[in-house]
Amino acid sequence: MRLIGVLALLGVFGVYFLGLKVQAENGVVMEELAHNLPVIENTTLLPVAQPPAPDVSQTMNVVLTAYSSSVDETDDTPFITASGKTVENGIVANNLLSFGTRIRIPELFGDTIFEVQDRMNQRKQPYHFDIWMPSKEQAIIFGAKTAKIEIID
Repeated sequence: MRLIGVLALLGVFGVYFLGLKVQAENGVVMEELAHNLPVIENTTLLPVAQPPAPDVSQTMNVVLTAYSSSVDETDDTPFITASGKTVENGIVANNLLSFGTRIRIPELFGDTIFEVQDRMNQRKQPYHFDIWMPSKEQAIIFGAKTAKIEIID
């Protein structure tokens, strides 16, 4: 409800500041409405606070591939990770790090944070990470890459 009020005020102020005169359905002219709104004096707009950057505890060079929930790439529960979570964007599989470990791959994904919630076939090396993708086509297009990951505290 509060959002609707804010949007209504923005609409009123937008009309007022543009110097337009618009008549509402009830016959009230919006410019007149703008003159009757309260003004708060001596207020300061504060900048939007950015969350602090996560601390990076370790970096490592790894092999990155991608997988999807297609039956030929997973076990008999393709939409459930080894940790018991439902697959979603941001899930990675790895056999070295604990479930819940958060990582970033800045070279490829900027500040996006991924979380280890799945495991890979045991034949995969510890420094191999598999990123979950919504479709098999996206996983194939991603291919195999090497990159540096950051482990987040």
